[in-house]
Amino acid sequence: MTKPRLYSGMQPSADSLQIGNYIGALMQWRDLQDSYDAFFSVVDLHALTQPDDPAERREKTRRTAAQYIAAGIEPSRSTLYVQSHVPAHSELAWILSTITGFGEAGRMTQFKDKSARYGADATNVGLFTYPVLMASDILLYQTDIVPVGEDQKQHIELTRDLAERFNSRYGTAFTVPMPVIQKGTARIYDLQNPTAKMSKSAESDAGVLWMLDEPTATAKKIMRAVTDSEGVVRFDRETKPGVSNLLVIYAALSGQQIASIENEYAGRGYGDFKKGLAEVVVSEFEPVRARALELLDDPAELDRVLAHNAGRAAEVADRTLADVYDKIGLLRRG
Repeated sequence: MTKPRLYSGMQPSADSLQIGNYIGALMQWRDLQDSYDAFFSVVDLHALTQPDDPAERREKTRRTAAQYIAAGIEPSRSTLYVQSHVPAHSELAWILSTITGFGEAGRMTQFKDKSARYGADATNVGLFTYPVLMASDILLYQTDIVPVGEDQKQHIELTRDLAERFNSRYGTAFTVPMPVIQKGTARIYDLQNPTAKMSKSAESDAGVLWMLDEPTATAKKIMRAVTDSEGVVRFDRETKPGVSNLLVIYAALSGQQIASIENEYAGRGYGDFKKGLAEVVVSEFEPVRARALELLDDPAELDRVLAHNAGRAAEVADRTLADVYDKIGLLRRG
């Protein structure tokens, strides 16, 4: 029996992924590999919307791919590749842009937020068309489900609209995908500003737990995490955002229920709680970090694995693209 198809990806926009990427994406992806025909991409074309040094961009792409593998995304079980290695992504994005309304694209919340923050002159066209390229990423692989964060749900809705629009106008070429949004642990907050989502663009590095941080640095950040003056380990997102965030991290990595953790640390204060959390996080990340660094010590072998997987991805993507070209009436070559 053919497995349903899954697609997801992350940008190589930092030297290390952070714990929010691990809990909100990589752990979920790892668990889904056996149930789905999974395609996971390092979406380096999306990262071009932000300026970067070319050599650093290449290194970030490798580092992101290495962390995928180290976190359990196995190239032998999933198709793990770099987006730009499959030209069909860019080609289909142009086709989809011709059936996307200007107003439709302009209503995307992330574009509106970023353009309002940086101004029209500092906002590039790539940022505006980002959701169309994302739709191309997904639709190329006849994707059934897309594991994403809540902040990407609007982009998946656009992807579904474009798939249905194309299928209606030209004949069915695309599977209409469904978003799968992980509840509960999908959003991890900054350790120093626990009302803001943990992000690579945080004002202070002290609030971000990076997967490739030294264990001592990770533990130190946790011990210095913002809590409150109550001194009680209790989940309440409204009145205790700092403690609640730490509880979510603890539960996600340990497999315990939040209520069980609350009981374990009843009457013990924040010092013991943070120490216990630091041990959980370091224990989880130490083998991941070691494996990622091992992979990065042999970039030629890592590149070979990615190239092989890109070939597998291209076989699927090129079939979809050829069907699309045929349906919209482009002249066949040869």
